[in-house]
Amino acid sequence: MGSSPGSRESGDPGAPGGPGSIGPRLARLSSLISEASARAGRAPGEVTLVAASKTVTADRLREAVAAGVRCFGENRIQEAAGKIAELGAGAGARGVEWHLIGHLQSNKARRAVELFDTVHSVDSLKLAERLDQVAGELGRRLPVLIEVNLGGEGSKSGVAPAEVLTLCERVGALAHLELHGLMAVPPYTEPAEGSRPFFRRLRELRDRARASSAAGESFRELSMGMSHDFEIAVEEGATFVRIGTALFGPRQ
Repeated sequence: MGSSPGSRESGDPGAPGGPGSIGPRLARLSSLISEASARAGRAPGEVTLVAASKTVTADRLREAVAAGVRCFGENRIQEAAGKIAELGAGAGARGVEWHLIGHLQSNKARRAVELFDTVHSVDSLKLAERLDQVAGELGRRLPVLIEVNLGGEGSKSGVAPAEVLTLCERVGALAHLELHGLMAVPPYTEPAEGSRPFFRRLRELRDRARASSAAGESFRELSMGMSHDFEIAVEEGATFVRIGTALFGPRQ
């Protein structure tokens, strides 16, 4: 299996997290995604790089757009709102997509529906129902993913694996949401190979939901893998990889 960016020396100019502008880093990341896809017998086009842009300034995001990034992932509503306003692109705007990849509270659901093209972090029926209500009021259908807490970590959001099928059935029945798949942030492991069983588990949960009719034909996305383990995630079936440090450099 290929080595992960987290195993490379951080001072190596060829490493995605090393010195250099966003353009060369993006090209290197795209190459690594292609190589990992090939190892798994997949087409590179099956994987979307979500630029995890928490704490990254709007100017840096403009640089990323110029380099070819078309999908940004934000963790916080207020921070995202400012950047989206500065870049002049919101939910439904052509060219750039905004994905919410952080925890979402029900009382911020309206702003999330207004701002984001996709929400990766639905972790309860209550939240899903609120998003559905707001999406209906705003006349749109909102793509969502269910977040799964694979490691049972109290510090992380997400439903338990045993609850996935039931939540899929209930979210899938909501009129204004489109249930597209699952998301997870597994426990951090070093080396990154330790993430593989968690990624495989998420893929198995997705496949089980599809086989049981708990989810429909559009239920194919797997949002998993970050800067240190995205290659392994791609090998295990990721369709979204959420990459921040390896693209933008260390967070400020």
